[in-house]
Amino acid sequence: MIISGKDIAAQLRSDMQQQVDAMFAEYGRTPNLVVIQVGDDPASSIYVRNKMRAAEFCHIRSQYLHLSGEITEKELCAQIEQLNNDDDVDGILVQLPLPAHIDEERIICAIHAEKDVDGFHPDNAASLWLHQPLQTNHIASIYNPVPDYGCTIACTPKGILSLLASTGVELDGKRAVVVGRSPIVGKPMAKLLMDRQCTVTIAHSHTRDLPAVCREADILIAAVGKPKLITADCIKPGAIVIDVGINRLADGSLSGDVDFEACKDIASFISPVPGGVGPMTVTMLMQNTIDCYKRRQMKVN
Repeated sequence: MIISGKDIAAQLRSDMQQQVDAMFAEYGRTPNLVVIQVGDDPASSIYVRNKMRAAEFCHIRSQYLHLSGEITEKELCAQIEQLNNDDDVDGILVQLPLPAHIDEERIICAIHAEKDVDGFHPDNAASLWLHQPLQTNHIASIYNPVPDYGCTIACTPKGILSLLASTGVELDGKRAVVVGRSPIVGKPMAKLLMDRQCTVTIAHSHTRDLPAVCREADILIAAVGKPKLITADCIKPGAIVIDVGINRLADGSLSGDVDFEACKDIASFISPVPGGVGPMTVTMLMQNTIDCYKRRQMKVN
């Protein structure tokens, strides 16, 4: 069965509209997201436009700051610090990649952790790894896939948990393989799955006999950025397959990290590219903005 991230995202965004409207009724203002783009990278422009449209649909206020690609790192940090100190701003997102002369890690760290809607700040990443969920009796659903850790969780892993919840399959005790060890997808995904009582293996470019490792998985998540790396001989019959990759092929078409046509009849559930993880990542960015707003309001009140 195909897991439609597009359809699930639409359900979630409608729910977020109601959340935001209720916040306005209670607090007199709505969450405010600032999106910063440095330079004119065409792909970044598309991603930013999609995020702004999602915010508008969810009734979240959004501001778009389009800065010159010639801006210095110091100037960009100063702009971020101004937003950090603005009480009317709840979330700050700097669209990556940045020009080569700017240190991305320094920019990520410049955003206050409480306004880091991407979940990339070291304090947020550390909180996920160092702590167990605050809600020990949490029941996952597509509307609330991740228990409260008291921090912001990276959008893509959070969205993947919603996709998994939509299948109705109990994760407790399942074998999970995450192919890819990036700090923004692979590693946080592994932690979230461990906290759902999965036995997790992280595979990567040095993994020997990758197909054999993948065939152990009840849940297989591919997040490496290599088109069609995961082939039919990597799939255990009946496995759930989530494809995070989005790769532009020579003919201009898009491909995931999974050979979808070869694997779709072997897996019990599989996410497509496009229309799978991508819409969920943007949607969870909206939820993170709402959550940052809630946490800030709780401190004030």
